[in-house]
Amino acid sequence: MRAVFVDKDGTLVENVPYNVDPAQIALTPGAAHGIAALARHGYRVIVISNQPGVGLGKFPLHALDAVQARLADLVTLDGFYFCPHAPNDGCDCRKPAPGLIERAAREHGVSLSESWLVGDILDDIEAGRRAGCRTVLLDNGNETEWQLTPERRPHHVARDLGEAAALILEQ
Repeated sequence: MRAVFVDKDGTLVENVPYNVDPAQIALTPGAAHGIAALARHGYRVIVISNQPGVGLGKFPLHALDAVQARLADLVTLDGFYFCPHAPNDGCDCRKPAPGLIERAAREHGVSLSESWLVGDILDDIEAGRRAGCRTVLLDNGNETEWQLTPERRPHHVARDLGEAAALILEQ
């Protein structure tokens, strides 16, 4: 089994900081087409997201239930995994750590070496590489630091999730 692990904010949906209002959740350009194409070709599509708003007290954990339900209304997903910890909590699930990806792979019987991670910042790319996935960075302006190391260098770069899906399907 293979998967494409997709970052949520800025990759799958428009980036609205700390947003848990389903009415404000909108897919990014190319997202619906890209997700559907990946699913048609046998990839499991699993969201992997840092949600520090929980750990920072900006919204309660249960608010993410409505986010997950809204995403399910917009696209077909095989899983929704999130890290609820604040940035400095030292957990192993917050990207760039690979913990969430590894957990999702175990629970879905996914081979990480046959899987991909698509994200819009280099922390996403690092998490994917550390988990053993190939990676695609969406160059949409969300990465601002560009501290490239071997772990943070994407395998491919795309404009949006639709283009990323096309790249993955060409491999």
